[in-house]
This record gives sequence, C-alpha cells and structure tokens, in this order.
Amino acid sequence: MKSKLVILLALPLLLSACGETWGERAVTGGGIGAGTGLAIGAIAGWPLLAPALAGAAVGAGIGAATTPKQ
Repeated sequence: MKSKLVILLALPLLLSACGETWGERAVTGGGIGAGTGLAIGAIAGWPLLAPALAGAAVGAGIGAATTPKQ
C-alpha cells in the first residue's frame, strides 16, 4: 500500500517544472523534487535529508532536460 501511495505522490511532481529557461526549470524542478523526496522519506519512515537531496538532484535534472526548444 505504501508503494502505491509513494508512486501516486511522486509521478505528478516529477513531471512538472515551471519556467521557460533552462535555469528556471532546473530550480523549480529541484524544489519540486526536494519536496517529493521529503514526502516519500516521511511516508517510508526514512531519515529525511537523503531523500530530499536525491529528489532535488533528480528534479533539477529532469527540469533542465525538459526545457522547451525555442
């Protein structure tokens, strides 16, 4: 049950980043990823720092990689 909840929380947040430039999308994606990692860590009962940092890194990478071409 926990894994389904984690997936439901993580997917929409991983796929969204705001901004039009590479930097804006990296920053907003990192913030969204950090929040998602924090939520997943709290639900799973893990220490909170590592999931938040991992989420920030993944979110920033996804945000930067999905910058629309102009």
